[in-house]
Amino acid sequence: MERSILVVEDEQDIAHLLEVNLQDLCSRIVLAADGLQGLAHAQSQQFDLIILDLKLPGMEGLELCRHLRGQANYTPILMLTARSSELDRVLGLEMGADDYLTKPFSIRELVARVKAIFRRMEVLGNKTTVERCRQIQVGDVALDTERRQVTLRGSLVELTAKEFDLLEHFARHPGRVYTRSQLLDSVWGYGHDGYEHTVNSHINRLRSKIEVDPAEPAYILTVWGVGYKFADTPAKTVNTGT
Repeated sequence: MERSILVVEDEQDIAHLLEVNLQDLCSRIVLAADGLQGLAHAQSQQFDLIILDLKLPGMEGLELCRHLRGQANYTPILMLTARSSELDRVLGLEMGADDYLTKPFSIRELVARVKAIFRRMEVLGNKTTVERCRQIQVGDVALDTERRQVTLRGSLVELTAKEFDLLEHFARHPGRVYTRSQLLDSVWGYGHDGYEHTVNSHINRLRSKIEVDPAEPAYILTVWGVGYKFADTPAKTVNTGT
């Protein structure tokens, strides 16, 4: 399958290292050395993945990510950052990044993350017509899967890209119990040991946004000793027929 990747990275050594090691995964890699150049490429061409450095000249990665998420076409974003603070990672995810890696990172892990994103997007593209329903309603929570929007009692809820993916996965399988490893594999596309805290943090953030009382959740429930499940109330779906 032909795929293309846009790498927005101002450090030439890192950019070329990515170019060399990702050649086996795609047929075209475009390099951009600053944020403005990266935005121009992203707006004029179609890519299957954008690898985006957080600290860039011209336009910083967070601002570029915000611009990209304002576009109609959805392209996965893997953010690279030399900053190790949780706040910077959270800001990147809030702006709509799908995943992140902190420098210095191993090429092996980078390639694994890219493969996971490609697998996830391929699964989304191959869903059956039944699964492509545009709207899912569970209690007061409504998901528009085409626009990737969530409303709670009619009010829009701002979710990151991964928070939406996690909520959609739960909503499509009400009552089913998932371990953290299963959620990592299904939503993130990888199940490496040591990343279970990623699930926990996303669950906590989702609860803070959709639950009336996050301490006593009604939608995302903890199954002690196992993992999590979504409320047993069956989801109502509206099929677009496409």
